[in-house]
Amino acid sequence: VQLQASGGGLVQAGGSLTLSCAASGNIFSISYMGWTRQAPGKQREVVATIASGGSTDYLDSVKGRFAISRDNGKNTVTLQMNSVEPEDTGVYYCSAKGEYHDGPGLADFHIWGQGTQVTVSS
Repeated sequence: VQLQASGGGLVQAGGSLTLSCAASGNIFSISYMGWTRQAPGKQREVVATIASGGSTDYLDSVKGRFAISRDNGKNTVTLQMNSVEPEDTGVYYCSAKGEYHDGPGLADFHIWGQGTQVTVSS
């Protein structure tokens, strides 16, 4: 199973950016998908997560500005970033947790994508 993220780039403060991530492989189910970011000199933090049923959770600093959504049929997750701030700058990683077909049975996976750079200019 692997994740492929896209959509990062340079955006001015107050603008919008959309990140997308697609999971591929011999997937049986994905329970959680999410986005984590790491700013220079700071620890990685979970920005948003979404469960298969649609329940979401957000980092306090992005509530009301970011929206996470997923397409269970396509195994994709999207992060809509609005009213971005310079503090949102960092490398964004998508993640997924679930089960995949492993021979006659199932095995767990918890993986991260390669990261996409988001830079917000003031």
